[in-house]
Amino acid sequence: MEGGNSVGETALVAEAKAFLSRAAEILNKLDAYIVGYDDLKRLLLVATLTGGHIFLEGPPGTGKTSMARVFASLIGGSFKRVQMTPDLLPSDIIGTYYFDLRRGEWVLRKGPVFTNVLLVDELNRAPPRTQSALLEAMQEREVSIEGTRYALPKPFLVLATQMPIGTEGTYPLTPVLIDRFAYGYHTSYPDEGIEAMVVEISDAVESVLEEAPGEAPSKLRPSVGQEELLRAMDLVKRVYVSQKILRYIVSLVGFVRRSSEVLVGPSPRASIWLYRGARAWALLEGRGYVIPDDVKSIARYVLAHRVVLKPEFQSEGVSPFDVVEKALKSVEVPKV
Repeated sequence: MEGGNSVGETALVAEAKAFLSRAAEILNKLDAYIVGYDDLKRLLLVATLTGGHIFLEGPPGTGKTSMARVFASLIGGSFKRVQMTPDLLPSDIIGTYYFDLRRGEWVLRKGPVFTNVLLVDELNRAPPRTQSALLEAMQEREVSIEGTRYALPKPFLVLATQMPIGTEGTYPLTPVLIDRFAYGYHTSYPDEGIEAMVVEISDAVESVLEEAPGEAPSKLRPSVGQEELLRAMDLVKRVYVSQKILRYIVSLVGFVRRSSEVLVGPSPRASIWLYRGARAWALLEGRGYVIPDDVKSIARYVLAHRVVLKPEFQSEGVSPFDVVEKALKSVEVPKV
């Protein structure tokens, strides 16, 4: 490896060995309750380890809430869900003070952002002020209530969905807001074989989730402790990235940005998250260094949701994923 430290990389992998077994256990338990979406399950781990958030697009009823709740339980965290509506206020998200008549004093009622895993349904139904309050909390990892700053729990993972663009009663998310999400993922309806399996295990899943509606089910014993998870997040930052890989990351983002099909391309923030996501992917593969395949594996989840196509290419059926795939095939892959 260019400029690498093989001794340091070996020590890093050895230190991460315990967590890697926990990560495999988390994925196995997710498989027991959630059919399919193997890439999304892994992306949940990557997002948690890198401190990023996930923007989910796709039809309703595809198991997003169930997966989020089960995942929260497996990492020993808390779970909250918010259904966005046009009348939702910023204080409904971050919290506010109220006067407790019994105690005779003002008391803080914390909002749903004070959790480890937050599922935000139909983000584009919320008015812009409320969208901004949530996105500020995501970015800063703290909120301000009546002039006092409050830190959010660690880890803090937001999964946000949106209604189809153009639906009545929605407030379209601007590219700037969407860019705040580290990763994007498109869900879809399962094929008949997968759907049959979903129906078959639905009773078992419901029995776990109905135990405590709106919270992470306690029947699922956590596979990893909070302290161990936080240590793993620090380990990811120590994964080695060579200058060749760094230039490859920047070249991929630049290719997408300059593509003739693109009206609005990925910002430098995309390069940052491609860099961070590749490090987490490498660690989950049991390596202390990043290779091009790690970058390729995470690229579509980092870049596609940040791409706005020109109208003429949208009408021709071109998708942001097509542009990302073209970049992966066109940009020279470094030899490391």
